[in-house]
Amino acid sequence: MPGRATQSIETEDALVLSFLQYLQAEADASVYTQRNYRQALGEFTQWYREDQKKMPDWLGLKKLDFRGYLRFLGRGNYSRSAIQLRFSALRSFYKHLMRRGKLDASPIKEIVLPKKEKRLPQFLTPEQMIALLEAPLREFESAKEHDEDPDSIDPAPYLRDTAVLEVIYSCGLRISELCGLRVMDLDVNDRLVRVYGKGKKERQLPIGEPAIQAIGRYWNTLEHPPTGEMPVFLANSDDLKPIYPRIVQLHLKHYLEIAGLDPKLTPHKLRHSYATHLLNAGADLRSVQELLGHENLVTTQVYTHLTTDRLKEAYNDAHPRA
Repeated sequence: MPGRATQSIETEDALVLSFLQYLQAEADASVYTQRNYRQALGEFTQWYREDQKKMPDWLGLKKLDFRGYLRFLGRGNYSRSAIQLRFSALRSFYKHLMRRGKLDASPIKEIVLPKKEKRLPQFLTPEQMIALLEAPLREFESAKEHDEDPDSIDPAPYLRDTAVLEVIYSCGLRISELCGLRVMDLDVNDRLVRVYGKGKKERQLPIGEPAIQAIGRYWNTLEHPPTGEMPVFLANSDDLKPIYPRIVQLHLKHYLEIAGLDPKLTPHKLRHSYATHLLNAGADLRSVQELLGHENLVTTQVYTHLTTDRLKEAYNDAHPRA
């Protein structure tokens, strides 16, 4: 029985390999999407091989086959989100086959999946956010205080991490968008930043003065003047390689602990905080949708559930019969 940790697929499967190459080269899918879709197709392949004693013929599979897979997942206590993810990969794969002229219709087009659980995004309060933003410099001061040679402590990593947190919160960036920022994308005079989101879709975002100042303080520690296509944030001060997601994730975990917050919170939760704080301050949903780079307003509407307290407060203050 296939387990949840399945990592590989049958590499001789030309159709699957073609799809994975398409995700990387043409669709510009994130590394996370590529990994998840690879694993999902591998899990289906393993299940089908064990259930039917043969490899799946993707062009000959029927709706009945996928209903059987759905029943298998249901019996395996997979969450609704996990089931949705696996069928999302399969749907994308079959859309790819149809675009390539391999099939006229998808065998999973009318498969009805269990509805996804509605989970409200986690977010930090403004006070918690401030504590987090201050954590890197608090760590720097602590390091100097406990070192026999305080002047030997390099401030660059702490100033970089402060700027990273400020920019994520100021602009509501995805972690991939943050790591992909170049110096030429930042317009300091107009306080704008150009971001390339999912599918390389470009959008311009306002960036706050605290974030700009934090970037400036970090840049002042660099040996190479920041110009052109140089990354805004470097993995190390002595080379020009951009910071990568794992660094951001690990350092955020550390700073959350310093701030007395849940270290399990991810960089994406800062994006949730950004959206929630905007809505709580009176921003309209359409504007927040554009700022986040959401294609559909439905994706943004989840944040409206988090602003109930503000709406109740406004009602109680304004309605004569409240």
